[in-house]
Amino acid sequence: MSRLGTLGHGLYTGRVSYDFVGKWRRWLALSGVVIVIGLVGLGLRGLNLGIEFKGGTQLAFPDKGGYSTAEVTTVAVDAGAPEPVVQKLTPVNGGDPRFEVETKPLESAEAEKVIAAIASHFQLQPNDVSNNTVGSSWGQQITNKAIQSLIFFLIAIVIYLSIRYDWKMAAAAIIALVHDLIITVGIYATVGFEVSPSTVIGLLTILGYSLYDTVVVFDKVRENTRDIAGGSRMTYTQSANLAVNQTLVRSINTSIIALLPVASLLFVGSGLLGAGSLKDLALALFIGLATGTYSSIFIATPLLGVFKEREPQYQALARRVQARQGSAARTPVAVGAAAAGGGGAAGTAERPSLRKASGRADIADADATDAEPNDADPTEAESAVGNAATVTPNGVPSPGGRASSPPGARRPNAAQRRPGGRPSGKKRRR
Repeated sequence: MSRLGTLGHGLYTGRVSYDFVGKWRRWLALSGVVIVIGLVGLGLRGLNLGIEFKGGTQLAFPDKGGYSTAEVTTVAVDAGAPEPVVQKLTPVNGGDPRFEVETKPLESAEAEKVIAAIASHFQLQPNDVSNNTVGSSWGQQITNKAIQSLIFFLIAIVIYLSIRYDWKMAAAAIIALVHDLIITVGIYATVGFEVSPSTVIGLLTILGYSLYDTVVVFDKVRENTRDIAGGSRMTYTQSANLAVNQTLVRSINTSIIALLPVASLLFVGSGLLGAGSLKDLALALFIGLATGTYSSIFIATPLLGVFKEREPQYQALARRVQARQGSAARTPVAVGAAAAGGGGAAGTAERPSLRKASGRADIADADATDAEPNDADPTEAESAVGNAATVTPNGVPSPGGRASSPPGARRPNAAQRRPGGRPSGKKRRR
């Protein structure tokens, strides 16, 4: 079996476990730091909206002379183009590179003037320069449609999860989805990536993937916590953490398989194919898949554990589990006390001050007799410790149901077991 397979088997059986749910404060603090950084970037810089959202004029023409973007920017500004943004695109199937000039919306006369200046300076025909003008109203429509789609998607998810699971699972999943959206938007704002319609498509796609990964974990949580309140040895948090460990290898493998082709599209698209819708889509998918995998493990399930542990039935379960674990931890002490009450060697060893350095036998007998509480029947010591007397000091059950003494320990003789404590075969001197 491979090392990954051995690890997966250990995680599934519980021999190997990582405390994801119990350390929920750590994960929320980490996500909070990233979200705050993204919100600061969003507030200071804002989103770099593409021409489809903010509107404007886009001019494109081939580069036949190996010109630079700085030179194209200078020509466009001198021709009257306000705040032009110039990009140089690498062709897919050979041919000349192309320049794209994006600027604020231009009137027909202003656009013709800029086109004439570009054609004259770069030795082109006016027909070689394409002109595409997008109004701001069209971009506003795209934004509104995207927001409406997102709202309908979240409502449908809440209804579905509430019916399939319960509303607390739905709340945890929605919080994880919003977490993914905020982090992705924050990264776009901080780094300055351009937001295009392909970016919106990628965002909607990653929401579905993140939800899929969360539902896989929640299915295992529901399986582990079914009828748990009746008498389990684990709390809800511990059972949910076991579910996360059992699905951890699957989540990692699925994420890697999904990220590999997306990374290929991203780096090949930006390095070989140039900027465009392919790169925008791959970039949004890459960021969203990574954050979605993180949220399903470190955000959704820990939040679910926090929500569930507030219910009275799971609070009572946690108290029973804690009491059971405390009783198990005290069992060796109780067994030692039972052995001491029965006059065994364990009780003698716990009182070394009664044993002298000379090692005389009569002192040893007196020590053993003194360890017995008023010649009481040994069953009283058993009743004082409950069922602990059925276990030997070494933790091995006694066949007779009583605590057995270790080898070499003295057993009380008949005289010690008589109520008067006197030997039965001797007469009392007058």
